Amino acid sequence: MSLNISNSQPNLTELPESFAIELTNLSAISLSGEEKSKYLQGQVTCDVESAESHSLLNGAHCNAKGKTLSAFRFINRLDAHLLIQDKSSIATSLAELKKFGVFAKVEINESAELSFIALVGSEAETLIKKEFQVLPDNLSPVIQVETTTIVYIAGRQARFLLIDSQDRTQQLLKTFNLNSFNHNLWDLLEIIEGFPVLNDKTVAEYVPQMLNLQAIHGISFTKGCYLGQETVARMQYLGKNKRALFALSGTADKDVAIASLEVQLGENWRKAGDVLNQYQSDNGELYIQAVLASDLESSAKLRIKGQETSTLTLLPLPYTLD
Repeated sequence: MSLNISNSQPNLTELPESFAIELTNLSAISLSGEEKSKYLQGQVTCDVESAESHSLLNGAHCNAKGKTLSAFRFINRLDAHLLIQDKSSIATSLAELKKFGVFAKVEINESAELSFIALVGSEAETLIKKEFQVLPDNLSPVIQVETTTIVYIAGRQARFLLIDSQDRTQQLLKTFNLNSFNHNLWDLLEIIEGFPVLNDKTVAEYVPQMLNLQAIHGISFTKGCYLGQETVARMQYLGKNKRALFALSGTADKDVAIASLEVQLGENWRKAGDVLNQYQSDNGELYIQAVLASDLESSAKLRIKGQETSTLTLLPLPYTLD
């Protein structure tokens, strides 16, 4: 089945009212077995044991030092727990989960057989309801219809994540017949919604609060012990965290690898922080997700390291950091 997936990269003002995204960048860690919930409860920041079949949780998997190995969306699919995340953070997190999983009745694997697509916008709701006769929402964000899992992700614009086999998701893209884009557009949406995306260079670099996990309800401070919990709690209650996740926009040279940002202090420029994720539209507009000082003033002058003519502006996130 041949589909026309556009490689164009529109900016925010150029997005269609409704569209689809082929998410070849996403995968999931799957946990199954009779002790899957008990085991995962002691490994991640979210309260797994509170989750029901229709629940969607944000969360993080940390190492013993409280540094984040992956930031994920947790759902139940059929008889398994899924930790949905960017493929580039899977390997480290999977290895750590398997290391400790040998002591529990749990099977842990990457769900490589699953495929992910997204539908975005008002028309997406109509199409999903027509195809499946149901529609997930804030109260029941996860719905299972035969082999297809449908996940509602709240935000400035409604997003629906559909999970099934490769053949089925490709069939759905053809049925829905929306403007379809490649996975880069998902990066743009994650940046403006403030959901952290880690890769193989940024895993194990930040505690969850530096990635705003507490602001998107990705940390339970009442659930009890889990790997890295002491560091996470100390950051929360002793006010030791001095960094946060930000979204920025601006302009830069085309196709440049951006590693870090600088902030102007008087007549000098100093390192401001590191870039996690970036998206550059076809017209040159740049969107960046970066970890910077949490007390950064909105009027601060920022630029890309190595690009003296670049300028960046902070974008408002859809949540507060308090």
